[in-house]
Order: sequence, then structure tokens, then C-alpha cells
Amino acid sequence: MMELKGKKVLVVGLGKSGLAAALFLRHCGAQVTVSDKSSAEALAKDIPALLDEGIMVEAGGHGLLTFRRQDLIVVSPGVPLDTPELVQAKSFGLPIIGELELAARFLKGKTLAITGSNGKTTTTALVGEILEKAGLPTLVGGNIGVPVVSLIEGSTDVTWSVLEVSSFQLESTVEFKPAIAVILNITPDHLDRHGSFENYIEAKERIFAAQDAQDCLVLNADNAPAAAAAARAKSKVYLFSRKHPVAQGAWVEDGLIVFRSSEDADVEKVMPLNGITLKGDHNVENVLAAVCAARLADAPAEAVRLAIESFHAVEHRLEYVATINGVEFYNDSKATNVDATAKAIAAFKSGIHLILGGKDKGSPYTPLTPLIQERVRAIYTIGVAAAKIESQLRGVAPIHSCETLEKAVAAAADAAHPGEVVLLAPACSSYDQFENYEQRGRAFKELVGDRRGWKEWQKE
Repeated sequence: MMELKGKKVLVVGLGKSGLAAALFLRHCGAQVTVSDKSSAEALAKDIPALLDEGIMVEAGGHGLLTFRRQDLIVVSPGVPLDTPELVQAKSFGLPIIGELELAARFLKGKTLAITGSNGKTTTTALVGEILEKAGLPTLVGGNIGVPVVSLIEGSTDVTWSVLEVSSFQLESTVEFKPAIAVILNITPDHLDRHGSFENYIEAKERIFAAQDAQDCLVLNADNAPAAAAAARAKSKVYLFSRKHPVAQGAWVEDGLIVFRSSEDADVEKVMPLNGITLKGDHNVENVLAAVCAARLADAPAEAVRLAIESFHAVEHRLEYVATINGVEFYNDSKATNVDATAKAIAAFKSGIHLILGGKDKGSPYTPLTPLIQERVRAIYTIGVAAAKIESQLRGVAPIHSCETLEKAVAAAADAAHPGEVVLLAPACSSYDQFENYEQRGRAFKELVGDRRGWKEWQKE
């Protein structure tokens, strides 16, 4: 644990994590200042609570002197580490950590951390449910919606903290050391933030950087960048695969999900593959990762099976919304990169009316071409990325420029025939028109609900 009483601590960025960190630091006796580029008007809902706690607030920009007069700087995940004020503070030797690193130094019990370009939230939620079903004291948080510092008070020496962790959170870690770390997959994402795929991989691999031989690292054998991490691990490596057996870990064999704890152990039959309720091959991978992680946390195989069989899609992750006039509507607003959108398209055989667009993240859209040609009837573009999407996918499928989600849902619903699917899987972040992917997903569901009448839709 860190000694915080009387220390001057600056929290940079007043998002959900920044607010939680600031309040935690103040309760630990630190002299806390929050600095955010947003205006005081934009931060109005949070400022009163901070001032009531004696926390100073700097809004509308960062002051260099504010950064110099600190003993510690805590950075919210949304703030890039190459922000000029942070770069200068680092040059002065000031310690800079993120909210995840701060929380990890105070959390009691053991940590099971999950990262990956796609599937993090589904797998984190599933592992949390498995451990709870097994009767293990469990907390779930991180990038899934609950700041990690908010879990500290409820943690005990026997608690498992199951955390979804992003590259933004991981890049500012120093001593973060989960007992079990999981990398689901690594595909190009957030290149606008990290600058290169290599930098992005390096950020992801920080999940196991502080692990030792007593810890476990779970990797996807079917994803080359994730599997390659094994060569740099000091911890015990376990693999999962949809395609072939592994020495130790989880895989699919004869229609069953199986697990082996070590090379010389017996193979356990965990459950039938058809017991998975989630759509898509990517969710089979998520389940395999969850099986591996949960068994390593000593959850009994029976608890693993029961939890998986009763688990349904997390909100905004290939979430079934409604069927209207024979047309199914699915909300995959969390598909904020090209690989996630590819996985969503692959979950359906044909007849897809695909809504794409939002804020571009720097990756090309051309890798979607084969799947679109095979399964997508039409594309409906929204947001500032529309022009780039249209230029790269022109001729692959009919493209309708809709500008807004409301227009896209209306156009897709009117064009779709019974037996077809309207799919929101944007391949972009939401920040051009929405506060986050959750707001975008909720807007999609409300628009679908409006098309059939709220009362009838809510009954379902």
C-alpha cells in the first residue's frame, strides 16, 4: 500500500474513473486536485461533490504549475500519456500512475484480469458469474463500468476481483500483478491513441509484466499476436483453442469443451459445445477463456457448466433486441473496431443490413470486404467516419449514407425482408455523436422499440 495521508495528488481527467480516484484519495487523507480540459459547465454534475470533499478543481485546461506542485499524479484512462503537461511532469521525475495501478495497490485478495481487443466485457461478466456460482467471494469491475478503486472497500483477503482492463488502463501500470491474467486476442485497435500496432501490443502485454512463476497467464492459441506473448512471460502459461488440443488449458474436442490443468493431468469434460447460449465462434473463444480462468481459480467444473448454460449476451454485445415483421434487430454497439465487426457479421449467415460508422480509430475497413460480399445485403453509414468507410467499401455492397443512427435504423428496417437482420456493429467509437457506446446502443434499442410501439416491446 502507498502512504497517501498529507500527500499532494493530482488526478488528471474527470471521467468515471477520475471521479472515483479523486474521492478515494481524499478519503485516504491526500490533498487532492482534479484537472480536466472540459469546461466547468461540462463538469457541473461532478464539481459540487468534489468541492464538498475539499478537492480543488481546475477546469477548462491544464496548468503547468498545477502539475509541478504534486507528489503524485493519477491519470484517468481517457487521458493520453503523451499529453504535454504529463510529459513535462515526467521529465521532472514526478511519479505518474493510472487509476488501475492506484487501486491494485490497495485491493485485498486475488485479482483475475482480462484484456483483449474484443470480448473483454462478455468474458469478464461470465467469469464473475462462474466464480459467484462456485460460492467464491467475487467483485467485478474495471473497464466493464465500475472503477477499480470502487472495489477496494468491499475486498477482503479471500475476494476474487475480476477486472476488465483496457490498453488505456494498462499502459500506465507499474506494479499491477494479477494472479491470473487473460489475453483474449490482439487485433489492430486504438491506433489513433497508441500510434502503432506494436505500441498497442506492448500496452496489452503489461497485463503480465509484473507476474512471476506463481501466477498464471491465459492466452489464445488461435490468435498469433496473443499466443506470441508466451515467449515473454515469466508466469505459468495456459492456452485455449477452438481448433486444436493444447498442452494445458481449454479446447474443443468431439463437440465438448474440455480442460486440462497440466500436461500430465487427465482431460476434464466440462460441457457440450451446444450448451453455449451466445452466438458466434468468437463467443466460443470467450467461453474457452472463461473456462480456463475459472478452473485456475479453483471453480468446480460443475459450477462452470451451470454458469455458462445460464449466461446470456451482455448488453450491447451482439444483443438481440426484437423481431419486427420477421426482421431481427441486433445491438452490437460495443463492436468499436473492425475485428469486432467482422466477428459480428460472421455470427449470421446472410441477409444482414449493417450499420457502420462513428469516430474513426485509424484502422482500414477493407478487411471486412470478404464477409460483406458473402453476408451483407446493404451498408448504412453514420458519423464522421462515413466518407472513409464509403471510399474503402465502395462496390462491395450497396451503401446508403444516412448521417445519423435514427436515419440508418429507419432505412435499414424499411429495406429488410422477413428472415433478414438489421445489425448495429459500427467498427468505430461513438464519440462523434454519443457520449459512449452504451448511449449509442440504448439509442438503437429505443429506435427499434419506437418502430413497434414501446408498450409491446417492453413486455418482451
